Amino acid sequence: MNAPVVDMRGIGTCFGRRWVHRDLNLQVTAGEMLALVGGSGSGKTTLLRQMVGLLTPTQGQVRLFGQSLTGGNRIERRLLRQRFGMLFQHGALFSAFSVFDNIAFPLREAGVASPEEIRDLVALKLAMVEIDLADARHMPAELSGGMVKRVALARALALEPELLILDEPTAGLDPDRSEGFVTLVRDLHRQLGLTVVLVTHDLDTLAALATQVAVLADQRILAHGPVEAIMALDHPFVEHFFRGERGQRALAANAPGAQ
Repeated sequence: MNAPVVDMRGIGTCFGRRWVHRDLNLQVTAGEMLALVGGSGSGKTTLLRQMVGLLTPTQGQVRLFGQSLTGGNRIERRLLRQRFGMLFQHGALFSAFSVFDNIAFPLREAGVASPEEIRDLVALKLAMVEIDLADARHMPAELSGGMVKRVALARALALEPELLILDEPTAGLDPDRSEGFVTLVRDLHRQLGLTVVLVTHDLDTLAALATQVAVLADQRILAHGPVEAIMALDHPFVEHFFRGERGQRALAANAPGAQ
């Protein structure tokens, strides 16, 4: 049996005297598109950052593809990091780099391609996120919010990862751009066979993308399963988030046969 793509066990996270997570467990299998939801301050983004090694939990262990983020030698850790990409909430593009250089950055850092190959790969990644090659010369400050998200997604995909981490991927986008970005992520998930973990508070995004939902509440993963099973839980967060009028509307709009 293959190891989970993401395997977090016994995670405890303490900031000062405040525990955000206690004995938290989460496993994500290959091909899954998991939406992580929870109330404000529940530690969703913290969990994503621990998942990719940007933060170290106070307790517990994180393994990706069966490997510890901190185990092995330097080359093994570098190869492991090339297997995932992350889209940060506000894009986190390098403001002093052009679109081209933002996408080329991980390729140059990894040393996996020649300058000629990098040019071709950047053009390919731009095409994947439906951005014209002519826009590669632009600086981040010249881009719309939707364009920033797409460029950041192209950068996250630069090293052809198997795992894609998305932190509030549609935050700040108007409804049309949000819908277009969701369609793009869904298409890439299918075409590339990605495993996707996303944090979102947007029910339309969740309903359109997620094959599984994990609820972060009471300092742990309260439940993990299909949205229909999650909605049946008797918990205040689930009641407020999923069973309110807005939640019902979003889920109905994205139900099979609703389009």
